[in-house]
Amino acid sequence: MSERSAAVSRETAETTIDCTLVIDGDGESTVDTGVGFFDHMLGSFAKHGLFDLTVDCDGDLEIDDHHTVEDVAIVLGEALTEALGDKRGIRRFADRRVPLDEAVASVVVDVAGRPYFDFEGTFSQPSVGGFTSDMARHFAYSLAMNAGLTLHAGVEGENAHHEVEALFKCLARALDDATRIDDRRTDTPSTKGEL
Repeated sequence: MSERSAAVSRETAETTIDCTLVIDGDGESTVDTGVGFFDHMLGSFAKHGLFDLTVDCDGDLEIDDHHTVEDVAIVLGEALTEALGDKRGIRRFADRRVPLDEAVASVVVDVAGRPYFDFEGTFSQPSVGGFTSDMARHFAYSLAMNAGLTLHAGVEGENAHHEVEALFKCLARALDDATRIDDRRTDTPSTKGEL
């Protein structure tokens, strides 16, 4: 199997981003977005999804964290789409629940090329460090829209740090499952013949 990887760059008036993604990696990451907790979440995403990930983002953090988080998700979604290619042989679907102490996150995903997003739950505190808690939901939304994912996600808990971290880990585990190659399959997992 050829390496499923991509390198994507994006420059706007709000952010400049360089991203590389290797789907079949070791969970190694080098991340610098200027938002410490977001860097931690992207590192956790890589570690638990066994993706090799580099993200370098220079964003307008003097305004807030919105553009940085949103644009990184856009670029990561584009990289995931490029790295998957025609999606031949992937498992396509996944369903995961991940706990972190009192918090639980759930993710159901279809790597179908049809973007859809649904989210249930609220975050218990408005921010974690310099990261706005609800940007975790927006990250998942932006990733789904730009990677063509049908994504149903949710969180429950009492601590926003735990809720956000559980969501990133759960998203990583579900995407690892869904993008994994099924040795029994040689075609694209769709009766249409393509995704």
